[in-house]
Amino acid sequence: MSEIPSDITKVQSYPPASKPIDPVGIGLRHPYYREVTESPPAVGWLEVHPENYFGGGAHRHFLSKAREKYQISLHAVGLSLGSAEPVSEDHLRRFKELIDIYQPFNVSDHASWSASGNAHLNDLLPLPYTQETLDTLCRNISQTQDYFGRTILVENPSTYVAFANNEMTEYEFMNRAAQKTGCGLLLDINNIFVQSHNHGFDPFEYIDGINAGKVGEIHLAGHIEKEAESGIILVDTHSRPVKKDVWDLYEHAVRRLGPVPTLIEWDQDFPPLSKLVEEAAKARQIIKKVTSESIANAAE
Repeated sequence: MSEIPSDITKVQSYPPASKPIDPVGIGLRHPYYREVTESPPAVGWLEVHPENYFGGGAHRHFLSKAREKYQISLHAVGLSLGSAEPVSEDHLRRFKELIDIYQPFNVSDHASWSASGNAHLNDLLPLPYTQETLDTLCRNISQTQDYFGRTILVENPSTYVAFANNEMTEYEFMNRAAQKTGCGLLLDINNIFVQSHNHGFDPFEYIDGINAGKVGEIHLAGHIEKEAESGIILVDTHSRPVKKDVWDLYEHAVRRLGPVPTLIEWDQDFPPLSKLVEEAAKARQIIKKVTSESIANAAE
């Protein structure tokens, strides 16, 4: 990150965002900063984790350069919406500063928790799907939306254990949260597939059960297989290309949900940027295929 201009802390506001014309985006991660800003790839939008930009500096500089060329989505990992405590107002304040400057078309976080008291964990931890945890999650979603003055999206988590005291399915839990708070849903297709294998449910039934009118964004990512005493488990690593079974589930989702803005997530073991662009092209082709078939069927 050499040769950074001296005005990197300069605050510039951008025009209000609109839904991207090209529905497929990629994550803007630090290995791609210069290539994305100097030779913009053929993608529709960019996603960033806002926590990486709280401190300003070089990261904020490259985000500003990228925002000049693309719409962005701010996808948080630190609000800890499922925690028993209210959301940190300091975190909300720093987050809202970025929202006000960069005018993202979507703002989101997860249906999980990662903070308790003074402890902040480097994981997005699962929740039992009970009325008690639903009420807590909804309280924190409402607090966040009131502070931001806008609707947020909440992502279905990636989990490796299921709670014995669950009172509802995950998609019922997500639907009820959206209904009670007015929030939207961010549907991570890879998370659904990973959990369907690890917990033994039908991922297509999950897609069919979700409230389609609430889904404002989709995520796609890769996973790995690991040996466990109980057999093979799938681990959501965001470090591999999207698997064929996940592409098939995504096509089913597009048929039900339409051309929802879709992100290719890749957060470690970074490949060349061209690989992300290639994955984005696959998602775009599926959207075009489903849209063309829908038009043809309507004409008949």
